[in-house]
Amino acid sequence: MSVSTLPPNTYDAEPIPEAARAAIDAMLKSGDLFRYTAAQDSPVALLESEFAAVMGSRYALAVSSCSAALFLSLEALDLPKGARVLIPAFTFAAVPSSVIHAGCVPILCEVGDNYRIDMADFEARLDGGIDAVIISHMRGHTSDMDAIMALCDARDIPVIEDAAHSLGTTWHGRNIGTIGRIGCFSFQSYKLLNAGEGGILITDDADLVARAIIMSGAYEHNWAKHLTHGDNALKAAFGRWQNRLPLYNLRLNNLSAAIIRPQLDEIPRRVRDGRAAHDHVAALLEQSPWLSVPASLAPEVRAPDSIQFNLVGMDDSDARAFADAAAQRGVKVQIFGQSQDNARAFWNWQFIEGETPDLPMTRAMLARACDTRLPARLTKDQQDAIAATILGAADEVMGGARAYGT
Repeated sequence: MSVSTLPPNTYDAEPIPEAARAAIDAMLKSGDLFRYTAAQDSPVALLESEFAAVMGSRYALAVSSCSAALFLSLEALDLPKGARVLIPAFTFAAVPSSVIHAGCVPILCEVGDNYRIDMADFEARLDGGIDAVIISHMRGHTSDMDAIMALCDARDIPVIEDAAHSLGTTWHGRNIGTIGRIGCFSFQSYKLLNAGEGGILITDDADLVARAIIMSGAYEHNWAKHLTHGDNALKAAFGRWQNRLPLYNLRLNNLSAAIIRPQLDEIPRRVRDGRAAHDHVAALLEQSPWLSVPASLAPEVRAPDSIQFNLVGMDDSDARAFADAAAQRGVKVQIFGQSQDNARAFWNWQFIEGETPDLPMTRAMLARACDTRLPARLTKDQQDAIAATILGAADEVMGGARAYGT
């Protein structure tokens, strides 16, 4: 491997667009970082209207993180204390945490080796007294949203989409995050839009977003700055909930919004390049008998910024040796179920009361499911270098028993 094709640093984000600089400089001079200082059109308010337009949603609320968006979504649904919220067992620890913060109980369902919800297990648990559902499109992999929505709609169970990894992904041509009652997105540094931290929720429901806006920290009558002319449904909802809801103060600040807004124009290019990089590397990894990249579901067009693949024919010792070999060659491969204290392994969520659930399908998947960052900014040579490193590590551990491509 030549110096020019050594595995790249995949943790650096893309540069913030120059268009953000003037807005940031003006705010640094004025110190005006609070979203509600301006009478209208603060950077946060503009971000909300622009993001809603990009997604095709009526409302958007920018907040401090995707975790905050999930929490506010549950609170805005006005669920009873102790409500049971069904979530996939393959997700980030922030998802069950948001359920607990909202005074609810997380109920976990099985996930298959294609990283998607097992629909038989989902349906069985849905009939066990579920009040709401959070669908985590984990690492951008979309579960069967047709079946999920049909089952939940028939039972009048609200669905929240955790789309932290799925900005730009579509299902039957429809933006992920717009299928359930609420969609939640992340602006954390490793996501498609990068503000370091931050999040946003979208919905078409005026009453729901009014509750979320007030609880996010729109104290007194600051909620009026979310109104647009003629939106009587939202104005009436604010009137119903004024002074009746607790304030959690989970607002986004103007500086973060100014960093995000110029990146909205970059979404199509980042989605296109990320998808091409993923598909290129996936095709290379599929040449190995020891690696398998699950295919997308037919209605899904993904917008990936990382690649996931399963180890084939490896035991636990082989899996650990493979990860070590890849790391020594310069590529970090995370095996979800082999990494100590991994926040995506459900048995490490010991903050959930009661015994750890028995989820053999998900446990087996996590023991062999690998994750490697693959940002859209990488060149073709860099993508090839990552693939060659992973292939070489697998061949080293398993001894090259079969020739690639045969």
